[in-house]
Amino acid sequence: MRIRRILAAVFATAALAGLGLTSAATATATAGSVTPASVTPGECTDSGGTIDRSTPVLPTCRGGMYDGQTVD
Repeated sequence: MRIRRILAAVFATAALAGLGLTSAATATATAGSVTPASVTPGECTDSGGTIDRSTPVLPTCRGGMYDGQTVD
């Protein structure tokens, strides 16, 4: 009986620890992949893009990591 309780506690602890690690990894992965709604001119050029000022409303970053994002 005692061994069953110990094994149950070990499995429960391992399962909860696994859930904690999984959710932490998911939170880190989603936080790193968020792209901003607009970027600064420096961010656009530093990431390999150029600023296209021919767009009607706001300038747009062309090329690089922020391709298609508006530039503030």
